[in-house]
Amino acid sequence: MARGGPKLHHGRRQELGQSFQDGGEHYHRVRPGYPADSADWLIPAGARTAADIGAGTGKFTALLVERGLSVSAVDPSVDMLEQLSRAYPGVQALEGTAEATGLPAAAFDVVSVAQAWHWCDPLQASTEISRILKPHGVLGLIWNQLDTSVPWVHRLSRIMHAGDVHKPHFRPKIGPEFASLESHLTRWEDPVTPDDILELAKSRSYYLAANDAIRAKVTGNLTWYLHEHLGHAEGELLQLPYLTQTWRAVRA
Repeated sequence: MARGGPKLHHGRRQELGQSFQDGGEHYHRVRPGYPADSADWLIPAGARTAADIGAGTGKFTALLVERGLSVSAVDPSVDMLEQLSRAYPGVQALEGTAEATGLPAAAFDVVSVAQAWHWCDPLQASTEISRILKPHGVLGLIWNQLDTSVPWVHRLSRIMHAGDVHKPHFRPKIGPEFASLESHLTRWEDPVTPDDILELAKSRSYYLAANDAIRAKVTGNLTWYLHEHLGHAEGELLQLPYLTQTWRAVRA
């Protein structure tokens, strides 16, 4: 049973998810990618085909393409998919959701859902993903999150309202179609400037769904924290610590 992830009722989850429908260029520019060993650990030996669900602008799609897989990418945002197609013209890009991908049955060796499972209905999505996976195919669930074990990052995450920071006992909820759930953790750092962190905050669902007053409060607090409290200069390069949680399960 999943515990420790974002606790959102269905209506609020849909509202926040809708906030990503536009702004694909900004998202692609400011969001970090994923560490290579996340994909290396996830992708089963001999895999040739992959579907990236909730692909967004292709941040995880890139790792699948780099490893020579034939990739189909699905996302509900046309704007996001346009960014993905410009970056990876060889990827089949389809408008859809994890619950209704529009992809053929038993067609994929691996299905990845990066930074998106918390927007899905996990049981309906599990049924659909089981349908499109080959027998013994692999489901991968991936999250980038700020490493809040670092004190300054913990406070940063609270100012940014980074709600996807999981508690230590977190396990994603998946349907009975899958077995052998296991996880892999990668610690890494993203080189960013204070302005990059500000733009990163503006790409998050909390900011996108907020009114002007809340947005001004977030940016004001971030500016104070980074420049006055921490003393970082404009353009200074910081190493922002991340954790990447990668989960995999096998189609039962």
